[in-house]
Amino acid sequence: MRIFAITAMLLCLTTTCFAQEVVPLNTQTAKKIADPASYGIGFGIGSDMAQQGLSAEYITQVDLIAGIMDALAGKELGVTPAEVQAAMKALQEKMKAKAATAGKENLAKANKFLEDNKKKEGIQTTASGLQYEVLKSGTGAVPKLENEVTVHYEGKLLSGKVFDSSIKRGEPAKFGVGQVIPGWTEALQRMKVGDKWRVFIPPNLAYGERGAGADIGPNEALVFEVELLDVK
Repeated sequence: MRIFAITAMLLCLTTTCFAQEVVPLNTQTAKKIADPASYGIGFGIGSDMAQQGLSAEYITQVDLIAGIMDALAGKELGVTPAEVQAAMKALQEKMKAKAATAGKENLAKANKFLEDNKKKEGIQTTASGLQYEVLKSGTGAVPKLENEVTVHYEGKLLSGKVFDSSIKRGEPAKFGVGQVIPGWTEALQRMKVGDKWRVFIPPNLAYGERGAGADIGPNEALVFEVELLDVK
């Protein structure tokens, strides 16, 4: 559960957020934490900031802590609102520039990967550019756009990093066929209950130039293993 909302502070930088799993402290880290409650509050703030696209490179730690503590103490703003506004605008421009560069690099990587991948045995490519590999064949119903499906899945970046997994959570996901990214919507309407596919989704059928949250950058191609369990 997030403890503080910081969207306003960040001038409403818009991103699509993913639910974050609460990761317990490892033993080594826990030994260094004098006050777990304070650490937990700080971690919550940091998680929100990461979801807004911020990273440590954009933050001056001493000033961030000073701002938090001044607000908690009921003090007045230590700089003028105009200074904050100007600094936030500069930060936003810096983040946009970095995202644009990352987007170009990710798109080039995605295009090369998909071009090479479609030549591999067993890979099928649709007219939209979606690619998939059948890992297991089922014989059940085929979902339509208006249906709800139950699936087990695991999503990875091209780097192999897992960004979401119903398998790790130990509970299948349920959602409408038309309520997900275009690549998922297309793939699901080609699958039968009992099918298990590896699906390769181009950026334009995933989250495009915006990316999603802290884990999926702009123009990332995504790889999912999807098992269709039920259709309603």
